[in-house]
Amino acid sequence: MRLSATQNLSDGELYYIIVNGVRLTGMLAWGAAGTGEADENWYLVSFIRHLPQITPEELDEMKGLNPKTEADRAEDQQEQEFLKGGEPSQNPGATHHH
Repeated sequence: MRLSATQNLSDGELYYIIVNGVRLTGMLAWGAAGTGEADENWYLVSFIRHLPQITPEELDEMKGLNPKTEADRAEDQQEQEFLKGGEPSQNPGATHHH
């Protein structure tokens, strides 16, 4: 989405693609225009416009906002504790895959 082929599209073209998808590709339609979702689609257009200038801090923030399972959050916490020099705590509810 950061490539010039996408960035050179007009805002209206990006909005249309978001709402309608692109037939015979992996790009699904995200919502119908004229519904309560319309404003959210424009937020996506704005986000796509910002992608070429995205900072590492913004990427880290977005990663933190991704939905995670309880096991994922426990693993992240253990990793952070380890990186800070501590011993990772064991989560009794976490399952380990070998």
